[in-house]
Amino acid sequence: MESKRKKTKIIKDIKVDTKKCVGCRACEIACSAFHATPKYSSLNPARSRIMVVMDETRDIFVPIRAGEYTQAECNGRNRYVIDGKEYDECTFCPASCPSRGAFREPDSGLPLKCDMCENDPPVEVPMCVDACTFDALIYEEREEEVEEVKEKREDDMELAFKSLVKKHGLKKVKDTFARLSKG
Repeated sequence: MESKRKKTKIIKDIKVDTKKCVGCRACEIACSAFHATPKYSSLNPARSRIMVVMDETRDIFVPIRAGEYTQAECNGRNRYVIDGKEYDECTFCPASCPSRGAFREPDSGLPLKCDMCENDPPVEVPMCVDACTFDALIYEEREEEVEEVKEKREDDMELAFKSLVKKHGLKKVKDTFARLSKG
């Protein structure tokens, strides 16, 4: 049985102003360095929880942060036209899913998700925002009243863990969690 209760929660978000993004990818570098094991020991944008979708010929740069893992491909295949160029829906999707390799840990293939650079001690703003000298990424915190559903969250975590084990094997998942927990 799910227990529901109202709770005030701090919601952290990063807004994107695409008109200010110049495609420098400093956000990707800062994120990958922060999430390296050990911290700041390497720069590998493939480990970044943010990626800049680029079309240099039209000066279109869109930073996308890694979202939730999904076991299945979506059914949506919408097309977007931006400044005369057509893009499919997957181009701007933040999910890690079976149909593409974006937002996956390069060594293990496990999905990545933006964690807003949660750390002990905490950082003032996520590393990607701090590294963005063009103010294309804007960090915001706001309070919202939300319903907390504790048991459902635990069920979701168990489902995600089982699907990772099914896809990658228990040893690979354990090794990756062990390596990440040392960072």
